[in-house]
Formats: sequence, C-alpha cells, structure tokens
Amino acid sequence: MMNLTDEKIKQIAEELDLGMKVYVHKETLEIKSIIDFDDNLYADPESWQEDIDEIEANYDKYFEFYGMDSRESFRVMADFADTVTDKELKMKLELGLNLSKPFRNFKDIIDAETDYREKWFKFKNQKSIDNVRAQLADRD
Repeated sequence: MMNLTDEKIKQIAEELDLGMKVYVHKETLEIKSIIDFDDNLYADPESWQEDIDEIEANYDKYFEFYGMDSRESFRVMADFADTVTDKELKMKLELGLNLSKPFRNFKDIIDAETDYREKWFKFKNQKSIDNVRAQLADRD
C-alpha cells in the first residue's frame, strides 16, 4: 500500500492536469513526471531520457497515474455547472456544454466570470485530487 501525503497527492494531480505522465516508485514514493509525447509532438525526448530509461527498466516498481479522460473532464464541468447558483451563468454553462466545442465554450464562459473563475479552479483541483485518490484506492 502506498501511503502518499496529501501534498504528494496534490502534486500528482497538478502534474496530471498539466498533461504529464506521472509515475510513483512503490517503495521510495519518488514522483517522476514525464511529458506525454503523444500530446506534445515537438517535445524533446532527450531531456526526459534518464527518467524514461529508469521507468522502462523498472516498470514493475512504479505505479502510473492517469489524468481524467475527456468524458471524465466533461462530467467535472457539468458537475460544476450544477453547483452554480447564478441562474444566468448556469444557463450559459449548460448551453455551452451542449454545443459543439464544449470545452472551449466552458473555458470562455468561465474566464469571463471573475466571481466564479476561482471557484471553478478550486472545484477542478479537488476533482483531480479525488481522481488520484480513487486510483490509489483501486490499486489497494
């Protein structure tokens, strides 16, 4: 069982939100974050090579964490919209999520709402932390 501190769980969640691949050594609990080359075609693998080699050589000693997929991310946005008490904003968010390009629509709407922008980031961060905790629970 991996006993990760709240701070390490938060760090993993933040790295995943940045689009990184995150691995934790099962014994030392050392966190290794590597850019996801599938999503970043122009990234230079050479600068990550030492960590890549270490993880590939000892893959069974690492636990890989996964970020939320698009379906899960959409659910987080919809769940946040459900918490919004401003009826007009709630309606905008729900409409934006039901049109094409829902992620872009949601971002544009939230970015224009200073009162709710910070609430959104806190909500999303907590859901990311919950995602990491769920993966830990599934592992045990």
